[in-house]
Formats: sequence, C-alpha cells, structure tokens
Amino acid sequence: MSALIAGSFAFDNILVFHDKFKNHILPDKVHILNVAFLVPTMRREFGGTAGNIAFNLKLLGNDPIAMGAVGTDFGPYAEWMDKHGISRKYVKEIPEHFTAQAFITTDEDDNQITAFHPGAMGEAHRQKISEVTEKVEWGIVSPDGKDAMVEHSQQFKEAGIPFIFDPGQGLPMFSGDELLARVDEAEILAVNDYEWQMVQDKTGHSAEDLSKRVSTLIVTKGGEGSEIYTQDGMIHVPTAKPKSIEDPTGCGDAYRAGLLFGLTNGFDWETTGRIAATMGAYKIESSGPQNHSFTIDEFKARMEENFGSSF
Repeated sequence: MSALIAGSFAFDNILVFHDKFKNHILPDKVHILNVAFLVPTMRREFGGTAGNIAFNLKLLGNDPIAMGAVGTDFGPYAEWMDKHGISRKYVKEIPEHFTAQAFITTDEDDNQITAFHPGAMGEAHRQKISEVTEKVEWGIVSPDGKDAMVEHSQQFKEAGIPFIFDPGQGLPMFSGDELLARVDEAEILAVNDYEWQMVQDKTGHSAEDLSKRVSTLIVTKGGEGSEIYTQDGMIHVPTAKPKSIEDPTGCGDAYRAGLLFGLTNGFDWETTGRIAATMGAYKIESSGPQNHSFTIDEFKARMEENFGSSF
C-alpha cells in the first residue's frame, strides 16, 4: 500500500551560542543592530515535512512516495534517503536554487533566532500528482510552498485520491477562503490545537461547522494526546509514554506517518491513533527529526505496553 507525501525537504542547521543574547543586544540600539555570535557548537539535521513523514513511514515498513523540490546542495540528504531505502523518484532538483534550510541559533536561556530560506521549496508546484505512476491509496498535503499546497490539494481531489490536509506552519500563508477551499477538497484535516484555533479565526467558521466539512478531523494536543472526530463521534487517544524527552522537533510529522500507516493498511481509527501516538513517543526520545529507530516487533511491544493491544 502506498502513500504519496507532498511536502518540503529541508536542512535544519542548529547552532548553539554559549552565552545570552541579552548580554549582547542593547535595547536602545536595536534600530542599528549589528551583532555577531560565535557559535562553536553546530549540527545539521535532515528535515522538512515530506522527508520526515517518509522517514517515519519507512520505519513502519511501508514504501512511501515522497514528492518535493530540492536544490543543488541536496547530495548529503539524497545519500541519507538512499541509505534508508526511501525513493527519490519524485524529488525534483531545481538547479538555480538551494534546498530549503533553517538556521536556528539558541542561547543559554533557550531563546532562539531563526532565519529560514525557502529556496527550491518555492518551486515545488512544478511536480504534479498526475505524474505519479504508482498506485496511491492515500495522500497528504503537508507544509510546502504555497502554490504547491494549493495545486497538490486540487490535484489529489481531481485524481480521486483521498488525502490529509496538514497546513501546519504554512497556515499564515492562506486566507480564510483559501483554507476553506482546501478543507473542502480534503478527506481529513489534521492540525494541532493552536492551528485549529487559527483555522477557526481565519475562516470565521465555528468548530462544529468546520468539522462537518471533512469526514475526519484530527487535533493533536501535545502531552494531552489527540482527538479524532469522525461522523460517529470523538475518539480520545492518549499519548504513549516516552522513556525520555529529548526534542519535540518532528513529532507532528512522526504522528502523521502513523496516520498514513493506519489508513493505508485499513485499520480502524482507534488503532490508527494509537500507532500515531507511539510514533510520537519514539521521536521525542531522540534529538532531531530523523535519528530514531525501532524494529516492527519493538514497535508492537511498545503499543502493547501503552495501550494493551497492537495491530
């Protein structure tokens, strides 16, 4: 069973400043700000929504189809995907661009200064859903360039492929009417609790009205678990207990991989939600979005331990 993941690929450059920004930024001089921070600690992570979801879905044993646009510097990421057996057939290199990347500098107070360069992500709409030759049971439109999110949503609908609309950090790019159009095209809307409130505010529609426009609404609530609203009612899915909490980056993408795994395998919503929750627990135990691992037997044992059943 295949899932088509339309979204971004990005490098996350994590820099650590061994001091405090406030010691070097003069409040009365911010209008002429000119500072430099020595960052002796740095790591580069492979990220982006399509990359993260595909990585997690591969861990579960599926063969995900990832679609996105990257730049001429994608080489190390390409090697990583090849190493993990993730297809790059629909990952398009745009010669005149860099791959999207974030530069995140963190100080000793956990304050962050982030610069994000979208690069090739802005050209992701060059990829078309109709170009995919494999049989696709489910799709997902995750944060990407705006044109890509709009066009891929429309193309999934036109192709008759049910998909999850996952606006995430791309939400600010959309007007209320544009969001409503995407919601109406999708089979499932997946958001966190803050994003869910943003969707309501932007569209001017109530939660009750919006939830009727899709067959399923999924709202994640961090440590409080998640809620899956279907036409038959709401299913509350508690979190799976992590062994440690290292880094929440990428937990939402791991959760969505769990959703796609459940959907493509025909599991009921309770089982699917528990798979997604267990994926989130594995992810939060490691630093970076693609550094965790498990065997299927380990995963099933973890589900049994947390929920009393597996799949």
